[in-house]
Amino acid sequence: MEHSIYIATTNKGKIKDFEALLSPLGITITSSSNLMPEVEETGNTFAQNALLKAQALFEIVQKPVIADDSGLSVVTLNGAPGIFSSRYAGLDASDAQNRALLLKNLSDTKNRKATFICAIALVRADGTFAIFEGIAEGEITTFEQGLDGFGYDSLFFSSDLEKTFAQSTQAEKNLVSHRAKALKLLLTDPFFKKKREEHTYASTSSL
Repeated sequence: MEHSIYIATTNKGKIKDFEALLSPLGITITSSSNLMPEVEETGNTFAQNALLKAQALFEIVQKPVIADDSGLSVVTLNGAPGIFSSRYAGLDASDAQNRALLLKNLSDTKNRKATFICAIALVRADGTFAIFEGIAEGEITTFEQGLDGFGYDSLFFSSDLEKTFAQSTQAEKNLVSHRAKALKLLLTDPFFKKKREEHTYASTSSL
């Protein structure tokens, strides 16, 4: 039995990550590309911004929604780029421009420790919500490494994988990424627990 949930993003990289993590559980992602309203991210935390996006889409579809807000926190930059990760170099900046500015700001820095942070907001069918957060530890490289991934993946050297996220396979990244860790917590929510049990029952019944 297939189950679906709306995701409040038009970011293809995030959608790819969620699909890879949820599809094995029989949960499909319903794109919100034509539905997602413009949401002003006025929150002071990743959690607040994730919830703003999830609730905005829920108001339109009136069905369960998940939303992700994530970013990079660099120790010597006092947590920057932080919640401004996607617009670090400006409102319309590309990923490449954001990475270039980060490397410039760290050019004379030896301590390059950083964390990727992800907050996932779930708005259930009845309008109640929950927030789940995951963190990945690592450091910023001095130059880009790897061709896969998106955002800051080519600069983030994972402590767990001992290579950048952009050098990692999707399967490797799904084991240790901030998004994977937040999603693991998300799946403990009663809403998802029920979906997983139904999927397991449907799978065994078809044998």
